[in-house]
Amino acid sequence: MEFEFDEDQLLLRQSVRETVAKSRSLPEEKLWATYQQLGWLEAPPVELAIVLEELGYAADPTPFLASATWFAPLAGRLPEGSGTGVFDGAGRFVLDADRADEVAVLSRDGVTVLKGSEVEAERIVTFDPTLHVAQVSFTAAPDLVAGIPDLALMGLAISTVGSCRRILNLVVAHAKQRVQFDKPIGSFQAVKHKAADMYVAIERARVLAYYSALTIAEDDPRRGKAAAMAKAAAGECQRVVFQNGFQLFGAMGFTWENELQVHLKRAKAGDLLLGTAAVHRKALVA
Repeated sequence: MEFEFDEDQLLLRQSVRETVAKSRSLPEEKLWATYQQLGWLEAPPVELAIVLEELGYAADPTPFLASATWFAPLAGRLPEGSGTGVFDGAGRFVLDADRADEVAVLSRDGVTVLKGSEVEAERIVTFDPTLHVAQVSFTAAPDLVAGIPDLALMGLAISTVGSCRRILNLVVAHAKQRVQFDKPIGSFQAVKHKAADMYVAIERARVLAYYSALTIAEDDPRRGKAAAMAKAAAGECQRVVFQNGFQLFGAMGFTWENELQVHLKRAKAGDLLLGTAAVHRKALVA
């Protein structure tokens, strides 16, 4: 399967990058309103992946990912406001459940859409304070079943790729500026090798994420396998990028004042949500 962005998709990517760069300092509510007005939530799978990669690059704080890839695949429509989905069979670590206007629930009786006020969602404190995940429970508990949408796996994969891209760019900029032994550390071979390993891991995961988006768009029978491959590759990518990025920044990588920690946390969360790389590797083997 050969795939390249067409002219419209390239223009979309440029437009999203410019919009996110200009508006990232806005309050979260205004950011969310901007994305809704631009119609990005209505994008088909490949175009949606383009948007999600750029939002991942900016560590987007809005409920865009959950609304577009957790709620919409279950409900068959976009939420009225923000939304999310419960499809792991347990209601654990549900993205944005604590602030969703609508929640789509997968049970043995099918999909039920509930108002956010009808769901008991307790936000869970995680290592990423900007991430909203919650434990979901119900007054009249439905018989939950597991059935993770392919779009949800693809969305997390490409968002993680975006985070890893940002980490690599921060590392490269730091390596050009940081001087040791009267030379920028980026001139040292060991640093170049680690940066190259990060780039290769990102491009591999990126290709698989877009392949997953394309199979979903075409309703290809390989879509389930492609989604698992994308999620596994993104998880493996973040491990390489996390380790090398953290090391190349040195002591500065430990500080909350540095932007690096925001993207490191978001990339790690992208691997842990809906199963780590190891989980999806085992599923592919099985």
